[in-house]
Amino acid sequence: MGKIKSKMMRKTANSLVKEDEDLNFNKDFEKNKAILGRTMPSKRLRNRIAGLISRMKKQEEKARLEMQA
Repeated sequence: MGKIKSKMMRKTANSLVKEDEDLNFNKDFEKNKAILGRTMPSKRLRNRIAGLISRMKKQEEKARLEMQA
């Protein structure tokens, strides 16, 4: 089992992905981290949210591929 993300982090990640379409989040952690680097108050929070967004994007892509097949 993986580490559990707090409700605050999940809400923040979801709102960032939905509200900020122009930020172009994708499944690459490093790019997401660079995007969030300008706005997050701490490095630890930035890295956790960037990882969560990366995982969400990978899951979305996997679901989209399964729907096409």
